[in-house]
Order: sequence, then structure tokens, then C-alpha cells
Amino acid sequence: MNMKQPFESVVAQHGATVLRVCRVVLGPHDADDAWSETFLAAMRAYPDLPETANVEAWLVTIAHRKAIDVLRAAKRNPLPVDEVPETPAGQGIPDAEAIDVWETVKELPSKQRQAIAYRYVAGLAYAEIAEILGGTVEAARRAAADGLKNLRKQYPGANTKGASP
Repeated sequence: MNMKQPFESVVAQHGATVLRVCRVVLGPHDADDAWSETFLAAMRAYPDLPETANVEAWLVTIAHRKAIDVLRAAKRNPLPVDEVPETPAGQGIPDAEAIDVWETVKELPSKQRQAIAYRYVAGLAYAEIAEILGGTVEAARRAAADGLKNLRKQYPGANTKGASP
């Protein structure tokens, strides 16, 4: 007996999280393509996914791989672009007040940026992040902590409550 929910329900339930992760890792311009590629790949593989699998972590893993594909393709075919206009909106697109934060996040080293996105945008456990990034749980925790530390140093509006001096 198949207990898995229909794929349409998976998209409805996890689509926003995957889109937010793609936007944090890639920025708003390339995120939509990565989101689409993620769900196309997921749709093909979904019938073979075990019923006990963590669907959200599985989707974020696919999104991570699709984001890497986009970044690699961008390196092979660099295109000069004008500055992308930022418009206030929801679902991971920064509003006017958060643009500085996301610009600072984009400047973090890749592992730190990804750990921040997967931990604080997708809400994944460090074990799941470690699996996605290919390291240990401690390394994932360290990358997220270092990312937060760098954000607090670089972003003047960062909340330093609870931070060490």
C-alpha cells in the first residue's frame, strides 16, 4: 500500500521553502530556474523515494545540486548584466530593509552561505546539512556559526544580542 502523498501536494507543501533556499544560494535571478529544475528532477525520482524519507531534506539536497549546476554554468558562460532591480516582496525575495542583509549573505564563503540557507531558511538539522554539503555534523554546525559570526561583523544592523564580545 502506497502511503506517499501525491507529488502535487509535495510541491505545495515544500515549494516555498525550496524557492527561499534557491534564492539565498543563487539570488532571485537564477532561483526560479533552479526551483523548476529541482522539482522536475524530484518528480522523476519521487516514485523511488522511500516512504520514510524526509521529503524536505531530499528536496533541499536536490535544490543544492541544481544550484551548483547553475553556478557552474554561470562560470562557463559569464554574461554581463545590469544591476538587477530589487523589489519588495515575500517568499525569500528581500524587501527594502533586508537587502543589505542578503547582500552580506551573498558575500559569505560558499559553505557558510549554504549552511546559513539550509539551517535558517529551510530549517534543516545539522545532520541533514552535513549530508547535503558532504561533511560532518560538526563541520556543518561550524560553517553556520562562522557564517553568523561573519554576518554580525560585516552587517552593521545585525542583532548582537547573545553574541560574545
